Amino acid sequence: MALSTDGIATRQLSLPEELLLMLLNGESGYFHQVPGWDLNCAVIGAVLAELSLASRIDTDRRSLILLDRTAVGDPALDPILKEIAEEPVQQNARYWIERLAPRADSIIDLTLDRLVGLKILEHHDGDFWTLSHAAGHEHLNTGNGEGTAVEFVTSRITKVIFYNEIPTPRDIIIVGLLNTCDVLRFIFELDDESEARIKVVCQLELIGRSIAEAVAHNLAGPLLRRSHLTKKIPTVPLRKLLFNSHLRNGNIPALFADIAQEYGPVFKLRPPFKKPMIFLAGPETNHWTNKRGRMYLRAKDYFSDFEKIYGANGVLPSLDGADHFRLRKSLAPAYSRGRLEGQLDQLFDHVRKYMANWTVGDTLPATTMCRKMINAQLSPVFLGVESQDIFDDLSTYKERALTTHIMQALPKFMLGTPGMRRRAKAVDTLLARVQSLHTSAQRAEAARDLADDLLSLHASDPQFVPESNLRFALSAALIASVYLGDAFSFTLYAMASQPEIYARIRSEADALFNDGDPDAESFHPSAIDVTHRFLMECLRVYPIVPVSIRNVMNTCVVEDYELPVGSQLFIAQTAAHYMNDVFPEPFKFDIDRYLSPRNEHHNPGYAPFGLGTHTCLGSRWLELQLAVNVLMLAHYFTIEVSPADFRFRFNPLPSMKPSKKLHFRVSERRHEIPA
Repeated sequence: MALSTDGIATRQLSLPEELLLMLLNGESGYFHQVPGWDLNCAVIGAVLAELSLASRIDTDRRSLILLDRTAVGDPALDPILKEIAEEPVQQNARYWIERLAPRADSIIDLTLDRLVGLKILEHHDGDFWTLSHAAGHEHLNTGNGEGTAVEFVTSRITKVIFYNEIPTPRDIIIVGLLNTCDVLRFIFELDDESEARIKVVCQLELIGRSIAEAVAHNLAGPLLRRSHLTKKIPTVPLRKLLFNSHLRNGNIPALFADIAQEYGPVFKLRPPFKKPMIFLAGPETNHWTNKRGRMYLRAKDYFSDFEKIYGANGVLPSLDGADHFRLRKSLAPAYSRGRLEGQLDQLFDHVRKYMANWTVGDTLPATTMCRKMINAQLSPVFLGVESQDIFDDLSTYKERALTTHIMQALPKFMLGTPGMRRRAKAVDTLLARVQSLHTSAQRAEAARDLADDLLSLHASDPQFVPESNLRFALSAALIASVYLGDAFSFTLYAMASQPEIYARIRSEADALFNDGDPDAESFHPSAIDVTHRFLMECLRVYPIVPVSIRNVMNTCVVEDYELPVGSQLFIAQTAAHYMNDVFPEPFKFDIDRYLSPRNEHHNPGYAPFGLGTHTCLGSRWLELQLAVNVLMLAHYFTIEVSPADFRFRFNPLPSMKPSKKLHFRVSERRHEIPA
């Protein structure tokens, strides 16, 4: 490996890297969906082929022969070479593919990490991957120094298949593996002539042919064996649920942690008069959902009735696949930390304005105060309008809709009462306000906001973002005030009830605001270390959304349990927050968990923002806005928990929030708020 003048690595891509690049589907942000076992076999085939091209092994139809046990210096290849070298009996390629296929996941992870390091791919939240536009592509050894790595590989294969160019051994192997995975028809438009050419190419090189044959012979095996290996999903007696102390205090994550630790990561509940409910809970199932969920699960089924209430169809939470990725990518700038950093001055002003009338001795209801304080910021920053007068109606209607159509805890007619119909009109009021203030003339000098982005998407592609979806999308932006406000109320309780931590946060707040307003860089984790770790621990102990709902669209096996197609899953992603083997002493509030070498959040058990493709799009925005609010409040005021003997309880429906009995008392004004 050599280095170019600007320090970017120059080397030829390995066969596993070329295979994954060819499988990348730019429209969906992931990879052409090759069934898991097929992909695993193909990846191992690519590893063996690369070792052969490196003169470490040779193979024919009967045997695989070790030529040289010297490591090649590739962490994806060397462990495989070592295992082959240590095998006392000579085996064939098919044997090694079958034996090593379960190791493919780790090889894929290593390969993707390296492609990101080479600036060929970019990794996005939700485990999406896109081709990077960095200049680093042209530094790869692509022969002519032009184009991206993906374009180069695709160009080679195109010339071989469609222009009868003489293929290299590397080309033959890639064509053979892609043909075995049955994805060439998704990458290229094939006709009878090109398909015949592919068959010829696949027969041109012995190792490519033998590995492709070994892969093909192994494709059906795991599918045929699956049902015989799976375990029966255990059913949890309802008494275990009803008599659990965590249910009584509303701590849903701790409840499911208890159940999972007794019954395993996959279990079933049978509520009376309802279909059985299948739950996934624990770091292993979190990992599976992150990595494999997109191939087997979808969000559309459970969410469709809810979005219809708003007259919508195909909004972000209900989309899957390529449409979800496209809309998510389009809206990502609006929900980004960078967008909020560009409006910090406005944010500071809105925070101060809301707190300006607080006086010592005031007692503030935690949930109501925090939600309205956050809405007073989000409404003008997200949508460019004021909405405090209709926020109660918007949030009440949304919570009733969630309770009836998502949680199904109330009969559907409860959403059609006179009071709910009146509150539903607030959605149209909000839409009218946004549209009246978002004309080109009125927005000429204004900072771009989410409403600008949504209206622009609607204008440019009214089929992709129809007008009927704007009612949901714009009101959902304000309902974020509910979730962020509830997170804020949890953080204030945690701060006010722990004086030592409160003092350390206050010290960081004073350092930031004593000499005027700080800039965006001042909120870097290293500059607000205590506050940052404090917020991470709040998100662990007090997660807002403890469970996600998905439907199984393709039969799958998770932790040796088969999940049949059509099943509805309840993924308790935050149950791991209360598992002792993931977070030691989980009920202890400990901000040092996030210091090295502990780094307890560096595992799939830490999931306050959800999992997989539907990971919260605004997580980085949320972190910054929470930090600003906590620090500014700590700088200007001292608050206390009220009543003083308050015993903390969760109100878990339809999402996690503190008990309505929690209040905060303003005990001190530390600094005057400038007019």
